[in-house]
Amino acid sequence: MPYLDTANFSLVSRQDLSQIKAVFEKRITGISVLRFGGEYWYAYTRTQYKNYYSYNSLLQDNFTSLFGEADLYITNGLAAKLGGRFEQSSLLNRANIAPRLSFAYKTGMDAQMSLAYGVFYQKPENTQLYFNTNLDYTRATHYIINYQKMSKDYTFRIEAFYKKYEALVKTFPSYNNAGSGYAQGVELFWRDKASFKGVDYWISYSYLDTKRDYLNFPQPLQPSFAANHTFSIVTKKFILPIKTGFNFTYSYATGRPYYDFLYNAATAKYVIADQGTAKPFSTLGFSLNYVPSVGKPNAKSFLVLVASITNVFNNDLIYGYNYSHDGAKKIAITPPAPQFFFIGCFLSFGVDRTQDAINNNL
Repeated sequence: MPYLDTANFSLVSRQDLSQIKAVFEKRITGISVLRFGGEYWYAYTRTQYKNYYSYNSLLQDNFTSLFGEADLYITNGLAAKLGGRFEQSSLLNRANIAPRLSFAYKTGMDAQMSLAYGVFYQKPENTQLYFNTNLDYTRATHYIINYQKMSKDYTFRIEAFYKKYEALVKTFPSYNNAGSGYAQGVELFWRDKASFKGVDYWISYSYLDTKRDYLNFPQPLQPSFAANHTFSIVTKKFILPIKTGFNFTYSYATGRPYYDFLYNAATAKYVIADQGTAKPFSTLGFSLNYVPSVGKPNAKSFLVLVASITNVFNNDLIYGYNYSHDGAKKIAITPPAPQFFFIGCFLSFGVDRTQDAINNNL
């Protein structure tokens, strides 16, 4: 462990945030609606750091945005959403305009297909603005195609997307907006409430292919937070005679990449000193809920007793690795606790929040 001189170390940070937002809505014709509004954010962050040297930073931003969108029902089977957003930041001294557009077409009974396009901007992180406030917004352009079929008992959804990232923040050789990247993939979702009596289950799967050239990356690489394949299945079974539900959640993900970037003084560049892929990880969660108000039609209060456990089999979960400054030590990134146990009681009056209490523990 590196030595930290706590006697000479101090860190003081103060943050203030205020927000005002207003939204107005006006019906145009039929069920078509025009929606517009704006919001204002005031953010104040002062950081003082002192060890062997002193560092003071003040980030103060007046952030204003205006937006408008129209929900247009063109025919009985075709709808469109047209909109845009204007943003201005006093800290960056820059403004942007972000257009958004989507269409939905009814393809049959309980089914529709949709297309969406949108541009989204984001301010750099405060930890980056500490070093350079002359940065621009980062930009993401989204293209999405979606098909969904939903009935009382079944839901099927498939979605493909492509996202292009521009003006990402690079931290080497200086803080700038020279970074870029992309993300593309497919997501599947299936929910079934009818095939097995008294059982409700849903399955989700996603494939992600993404690379970014940002921060101190020496080349475009898959970020360490991204897994190529993720899968989950949730199963719910409620046994009415004992007023108790049993729930299982299983999740699986392929391993995430990890890297050790070291500065090479000879070439004045960062190089990949070590890299690899963490092992896949899977977890099984279990919860049960007792609902005594079931079968009481005139109940005025609703009680749910819940007990749950995560990672039932106590699997070894490793998300990646961190390295010491010189790369000599390699430390696994794991959850704060391998398992989590919870016993709780949820009580609501007047409004039945039973399903919310159950779903929050899945």
